[in-house]
Amino acid sequence: MATDKITVWGIGGTRAMRVHWTLLELGVEYDMHAIRTRTPGTQTEEFGRLNPKRKIPVLCQGDLVLSESAAIIGYLTDSCDPPDGFFVPSTAAERAKLNEWCYFVMTELDAHTLYLIRRHDGLKEIYGEAPEAVASAREYFLKQVNAMSARVEAAGVYLMGDKFSIADIIFMTCLDWAIMYDIDLPEAVKAYHARVAERPNYQKAMRLNYPELFAEEA
Repeated sequence: MATDKITVWGIGGTRAMRVHWTLLELGVEYDMHAIRTRTPGTQTEEFGRLNPKRKIPVLCQGDLVLSESAAIIGYLTDSCDPPDGFFVPSTAAERAKLNEWCYFVMTELDAHTLYLIRRHDGLKEIYGEAPEAVASAREYFLKQVNAMSARVEAAGVYLMGDKFSIADIIFMTCLDWAIMYDIDLPEAVKAYHARVAERPNYQKAMRLNYPELFAEEA
């Protein structure tokens, strides 16, 4: 396990949420720069050196700099000591099954559908309106989630059975994103979402990553 202190840049987005949640689940202390996407904090010279894409999240540990959420949380589980009940693959087959879930969510749900909706609905003043593309993306998201619904139900408590994993973190954050867009999830996926939402570290990460949603509690 690396001994350099971890620093994370970014709050307020689905992808930053994944990093904070993983660190909380692993019990790792870290420093944080609470900058948000498309703000002056991402336009500084310092941040540009870390990530020329000027996107969050970014994780730094010593000389290591990572700027893709799935890569970050994969690195964290490989380099930190996992707590009991946290799934880390020990065989090539287990690694492949974990990757299968992660790649499915990142490509079919995150990048291919939800981000398109975000660009052309939530950020249409920047990227332009594209109602047909947005409608198609919503339809395709539901097609893919429904196709995997039986496997979600059969998997057990979590996607890898009784143990929680980074696949759950990636999937759960996309489900939160879909719910925000009023996408009606299949019943088995709703039940899965409800189970995972009960994890204390999910709730802590939500408060850390989206402080504005919990301002009245302060």
